[in-house]
Amino acid sequence: MRHRSVADLMTPEAVVVQRGTTFKEIARLLDEYDITAVPVVDSDGRPLGVVSEADLVRRQTAEDGGPDTAEGLMSSPAVVARPGWSAVRAARVMERNRVKRLPVVSDDGLLIGVLSRSDLLQLFLRRDRAIQEEILEDVFTRTLRLPPSALGIEVADGRVTLSGTLDRRSLIPVAVRLCASVDGVVDVVDRLSYARDDTADEPAGPAA
Repeated sequence: MRHRSVADLMTPEAVVVQRGTTFKEIARLLDEYDITAVPVVDSDGRPLGVVSEADLVRRQTAEDGGPDTAEGLMSSPAVVARPGWSAVRAARVMERNRVKRLPVVSDDGLLIGVLSRSDLLQLFLRRDRAIQEEILEDVFTRTLRLPPSALGIEVADGRVTLSGTLDRRSLIPVAVRLCASVDGVVDVVDRLSYARDDTADEPAGPAA
């Protein structure tokens, strides 16, 4: 199975500012492009930090007025992502650092795009038919080498329902786990049964 990467989901043309960009100009850019943060880059295009809406609000509520340029306003160093990262890894970095956007950098540290939470949400907007086909072809046919005729795969709004009979009981948790890892799947309902219980000396029967 091929999971979509940061490179697949990111916006390649990022709106950026320089160290000396003023508060007003940053606020205008956030409003004009309907974004919540903007990377601050050096003259070579390497991210130095990020100025977010929260940084602007913090400056406005500071008693002394606070800094007026990107260099003083930015959160630094920038929390960045790599183009080869999985969407899951990027999402975890966002969550851990409590940010909504990640500058994406190349191996030499140059900014090549920006990944936002809305970009990650595209994974969950995949069509049900595409999810169903990937589960059938990649999970069951190629990975588990199971005959498609033995299975029932229904997908509705990203919720996958599996039915049918597998040869061995031990395959059921594997199948469920692989299906859950497919991009766009939000839940897996297990209605699979098995022909042979290879996990214990128990009579064969329906899966729990």
